[in-house]
Amino acid sequence: MSDITMRMLETYPKSINLDRAKLAAAIDALNDCAQACTACADACLSEDMVAELTKCIRTDLDCADICATTARVLSRHTGYDANVSRSLLDACATACKSCGDECAAHADKHEHCRVCAEACRACERVCRDLLATMS
Repeated sequence: MSDITMRMLETYPKSINLDRAKLAAAIDALNDCAQACTACADACLSEDMVAELTKCIRTDLDCADICATTARVLSRHTGYDANVSRSLLDACATACKSCGDECAAHADKHEHCRVCAEACRACERVCRDLLATMS
């Protein structure tokens, strides 16, 4: 977990209706996954067989965008709307599953896809875990 993420959550002057440690873990996993997916898409574009990786690139980019947006929304608490956060976490878990499955299909040939699949699986778990704690 990033020291900065937790420190920022600890400085929030009002109450947060979520477990701060789980929230920090989710924000960090989301940011890690967004970075891994962005880098994986770029690496796929550098492969000789790029045409075979079209779906992988697409799912990488979709997942990166959804994870980055979810991390930003979860970092804001003023005027918090649990329905929005729940919807984003659900969409993120879905995107991470899809991307993780697609990258796993290429993991035996491309190490970047293996690493990305791991990041996606971890992010999916953390999103589902945080989602389960929300009322």
